[in-house]
Amino acid sequence: MEATPKMKVEVWSDIMCPFCYIGKRNYEAGLKQFADSKNIEIEWKSFQLDPTIPQDKVITENTYQYLANSKGMSYEQSVQMHNSVVETAKKAGLEYNFEKSVVANSFNAHRMIQLAKTKGLGDAAEERLFFAYFTEGKNFGNTEILIELGNDIGLTEAEVHTALTDDSYAYKVRQDIQEAQQLGVRGVPFFVFDRKYAISGAQPPEAFLETLEKSFTEWRKENPSSTFEVSNGPSCSTDGICE
Repeated sequence: MEATPKMKVEVWSDIMCPFCYIGKRNYEAGLKQFADSKNIEIEWKSFQLDPTIPQDKVITENTYQYLANSKGMSYEQSVQMHNSVVETAKKAGLEYNFEKSVVANSFNAHRMIQLAKTKGLGDAAEERLFFAYFTEGKNFGNTEILIELGNDIGLTEAEVHTALTDDSYAYKVRQDIQEAQQLGVRGVPFFVFDRKYAISGAQPPEAFLETLEKSFTEWRKENPSSTFEVSNGPSCSTDGICE
């Protein structure tokens, strides 16, 4: 039996990006208002804001110091900037605790997300990792923590280990990042609707709703709905082919 086609929304995102979590919530708020939400599927794509963060050692500097060092600003400026993000997150219903967050390389977390996607758990993986990082202050650079978070969404310890050791998942992460570069993505979150329209950044729910309506209207014209669930068998078509 053929699955009912759905319009795809692709999202390039990084787990350590505060506006990606906010963007996720705003997109979801817009989707709730969209009448055809059941005909939309989301696919999360990997992106790394800072691939230079070491994977094999613990980062001792906190989030405030990390941003101050990487952007050449004072510690106080960094704290002020983070406080502003905290207030933006609150408006989206999120609680950010930057004083608890742990700076880590997100590559392995993305590998786990890639495996989760093969099991229909991509969105659940994103949500769990975002919450772990921004609210709980968990170190997703730690393998044991990743196993714990994977278990929370239904992945087994063996499956998480597979994600971290099978090069095919690393390849998928790099492939997403390369695709983002080809599309000209300069920052995340970056939402692409049916490969026709895009929203960059954590825009308001209304912006997502408007783009969903516009892109879906065009998609529906090319993909007319059917009231039937069709079970296919031998048949003849109007072009004279019988098979």
